[in-house]
Amino acid sequence: MKKSYLDYAMSVIVSRALPDVRDGLKPVHRRILYAMWSVGLRANGKFRKSATVVGEVLGKYHPHGDLAVYESMVRMAQDF
Repeated sequence: MKKSYLDYAMSVIVSRALPDVRDGLKPVHRRILYAMWSVGLRANGKFRKSATVVGEVLGKYHPHGDLAVYESMVRMAQDF
């Protein structure tokens, strides 16, 4: 039991919790950016509410609850 839990924990840390070396993004950040791109959100485009992006992410890519997506979006927008 202890070994299987440790294996699972390490799998979660490596695959979800640590940013990818190639681009520095976690999987949830990559899902958010792809959802924004797929609904047509661009830097020069019109304004959309964050609920649009969260709904798109929850509906297609991340069915775990909206709080994690909102928190990830806020962290992506911070400049530090």
